[in-house]
Amino acid sequence: MNAQDNESTDGAKEFNKWSIDFGGGVNKTSGPFADPSSYVEAFNFFHAELGFRYMFNTKFGLKLSGTYDVINDKDDKWETNMFGVDVQAYANLGRIMEFETWTKRIGLLGHLGAGINGFETKDVMDDNEWMARLMVGITPQFRISDRVALYGDFTVSRAFDQEHTWDGGVYPAPGSNQQGFDAWFYTASLGLNIYLGGKEQHADWYVYNESDKLAEAVSRIDELEAKMQDTDRDGVPDYLDAEPNTTAGVAVDTKGRSIDKNNNGIPDELESVTQRVDTLESEVRGNGGANGKSVGLKEMINGGYVNVYFDFNKDTPNAQSVSGINFLIKYLKDNPSSTADVIGYADEIGDNAYNNDLSQRRAANVKKVLVEAGIDASRLNIIGNGEDASVDKKSKQARQTVRRVTFKLK
Repeated sequence: MNAQDNESTDGAKEFNKWSIDFGGGVNKTSGPFADPSSYVEAFNFFHAELGFRYMFNTKFGLKLSGTYDVINDKDDKWETNMFGVDVQAYANLGRIMEFETWTKRIGLLGHLGAGINGFETKDVMDDNEWMARLMVGITPQFRISDRVALYGDFTVSRAFDQEHTWDGGVYPAPGSNQQGFDAWFYTASLGLNIYLGGKEQHADWYVYNESDKLAEAVSRIDELEAKMQDTDRDGVPDYLDAEPNTTAGVAVDTKGRSIDKNNNGIPDELESVTQRVDTLESEVRGNGGANGKSVGLKEMINGGYVNVYFDFNKDTPNAQSVSGINFLIKYLKDNPSSTADVIGYADEIGDNAYNNDLSQRRAANVKKVLVEAGIDASRLNIIGNGEDASVDKKSKQARQTVRRVTFKLK
């Protein structure tokens, strides 16, 4: 299937579909006449048309039109005024025959349909004559701009169920078995196509090529990738995530919402750490240090035993290190007058300026988690310390230990 076969679906959003078509020109009738001497040998110079056209795709459309014509005999002995409404199917022959391979300015439309016409011969007929007619025509085009095209049109119509001649006589004549299906009517006109819509081109001229198809495919892939992003790394894509900013490592339900059974605004996992921290602090205080002195939770945090770690080139904590944040949450809640520096680091891989920014973003994201857990933002000071060059940069495992955020309590 080639690119143009997809125009009606994939490329539909790329072009305008509506146009206003209006013009004027000449008409000519070919019988029947009550007076054969009334036969009009030349075209009558009064034909006007106005239509509203809608293209379903770049090849096919529909048009609703109104027309008005004046027919005179060659000696101006009588005058017939005719008006009509018709619906026609349009085919963009220029696109079907691939005119775009040799021109960007010339187009060709074909059309056929049916309509209803009324006419009256002044001072001859007492009332309007109504009849149905079929028509077929061809419309060459010249594109002036993306909004305007010049067109010429030649249309042939054949009327049926006609009860009067063009000059107002009775038809068929009394005693005749003619059925009124031999009335021909021709029009030739010049006019303008005015294209409506916010796209760059109208369906008359739009060509859906391979580059458009590729661009659209890339756009769809980008859209899909954006949908599949998982900003908070909770395993639920953002487009399905009711809470796309849950704390890293915290359990969530199928809609990405952190589990909070008591509805106090703090995820249950962050609350459950309280007992673990209390136990650990009790154990630490119960064991003397090297000098026989007890060590508290504050000393552990300031001593660098409590850290939050990050994967390579990432600024959100990995799931395995969320417990480090829990220790600080516990301490700051138990000590409401305390404040903390939140200090970010990066390894030596990459540009120094970039790593400075990365360490700052890591500290900022940890602060965000702390604030969401109920710690006042004014108690937290962000520091980006950039690269930590204290380990062998060639060691992948050693670099993991310096991609971190640590804390300093005050």
